Formats: sequence, C-alpha cells, structure tokens
Amino acid sequence: MRKDLFAAMTLAMLVSGYSRPEAEELTGTLLKVKELGYITIGHREASVPFSYLDDKRQPVGFAMDICAKIVEAVKRELKLDNLEVRYQLVTASARIPLLANGTIDLECGNTTNNAERQKQVWYTNTHFLTASRFLSKVESNIGSISDLKGKTIVSPAGSTNIKQALEFNSRLNLGMTIVPAQDQGEAFLMVETGRAVAFVQDDVILAGLIAISKDPKAYVISDDAFSRPEPYGIMLRKDDVAFKRVADAATAALYRSAEGAALYAKWFTQAIPPKGINLNIAMSPALKRAFENPTDSPDPAAY
Repeated sequence: MRKDLFAAMTLAMLVSGYSRPEAEELTGTLLKVKELGYITIGHREASVPFSYLDDKRQPVGFAMDICAKIVEAVKRELKLDNLEVRYQLVTASARIPLLANGTIDLECGNTTNNAERQKQVWYTNTHFLTASRFLSKVESNIGSISDLKGKTIVSPAGSTNIKQALEFNSRLNLGMTIVPAQDQGEAFLMVETGRAVAFVQDDVILAGLIAISKDPKAYVISDDAFSRPEPYGIMLRKDDVAFKRVADAATAALYRSAEGAALYAKWFTQAIPPKGINLNIAMSPALKRAFENPTDSPDPAAY
C-alpha cells in the first residue's frame, strides 16, 4: 500500500513538472540577491576615473560601468524581470570588511589584486594595470629612467614609489637625488617650479594630476617604469564559485568585444565629468593583452 502511494506521488510530481525550487539550487551571492531582490555595489568617492561621485553626487566611472555589466549578467542568470541596484560608499580600509560581511556584493574601484588580498577576497578579470612611472616637463627632454642620472627627483614619503626609485638608484648607480615629498600636490609643485625634474608615482595618478594642472600639455609620463604592471580588479566574496563564474563570463565578454575598448576610451581618452578633463591615457600593450586574454591573476609577471 505504501509502495503504491509513493509511486502515485512520484508520478504526480513528474506530471506536474515538479522540481526543486530554484532558490534552493542557488548559493552565496546569487542566492542572497534572488531572495532580497537587490544587489549592492560598493563604490569610492574620488577614485577618478574608476569610481567617484559626479556633480550630482551619483557614483560614476570606468569600474562602475563594468559592474553594471556584471549586474546585467546576474539579472539574466537569475531570470529576473527587475533587479534593484543599491550603492554603498566605501573607503580603502572598509571595502574588504564590508564585502566579507555581506554589506556589499561587489567592490567597484581601483583595488589592486595581489596574492595577500586573495587570502580574504576574490577578484574578477583585471580591468586596469598601473605601474610606477615618472612625470616630467616636455621641455626637459627626459625620455627614460637612465636620463634621470644625476638629476633631482621627488616622490611621496613612505610610498612604494619612492622605495622603487631608491632601489633603481642603487642598482643602476644613477646618482639621483631623491627628495621625499609630504604628498602628491607638493611633489607635482616641485616639478612645476623646477626644483625637481621628475615625480615618481602610479601612472594613473600622474595622469590625473596632469589633467587638472595649469598647462596639461607641458608634462609627459614616461614609458619606462619602476615596477611591473599591477592589476586592478572588481572584488567579490571569497569562495563564491557560482557568482565568480557569472562575473568572469560577463567581464571576459566585455573586454574581448569592441565595447570594452570603447568603454576604456570613454574614461581614459575623452573628457569625463564633472569638469570635462581628459586623462589622455592610451591603453597600454599589457592591458590590451589582458583584455584579449582575460585573467584574474594577481601576479605582475602574468602581464
């Protein structure tokens, strides 16, 4: 009797198309988003042009546009007609804790992907590569690191950039005078006023300083670098395999497409809000390769 009843129930479920509820099959962030009906994006206040607030106090930027593509992919994956997007301002010190405790689901900015951080969080495919380079005046005709021999250069005190400059100075016997500045503004002013011929810093930061200077055409950023390229990536929670699969697929498709190059040009080679500045940073050969073959590797040697 019991066998007959079980068989009848099984047949009824098959006929009615019964299956496990989709929510039960989901895990991690995908399950959280499905249940709550919204996804939360962590953004920065002033990480131009990756993630910052415009004149209407709305988060915009290169990384924000990438995250929008991930959100679209999540919406398709979950077969949702609507998916609310919420925004949460984060700082450098709070971004990882807020991701880990579930306050945000993606951190969209200019966060370096390295082996140490991967012990706490995961990243989707690399969206930018920065390196330590130097800024100089065009009229100085300083074309390479070797041209800095015997010259005075400046870099912020306590930065990795000044450590790299000191290492190069010693290893190549350049005889440079390396002056520690209190901040980026002071370092730029030293080059502007001729007290130093070059300023060593992350290239994207140098580009921003040039863009807002009195005469952007008066400065140039070196091709030579004091470091290997360091990757930036969109952060997501560690061990969230299903969510990472969706994010990786969305970003890989974007970067390999013509839309990826257009998106880069929008934020790095064209006027951007709110002041219409142009950073004039052409896509580097290393980043082109990373876009053609997307990777989440934290190893600078991979690029």
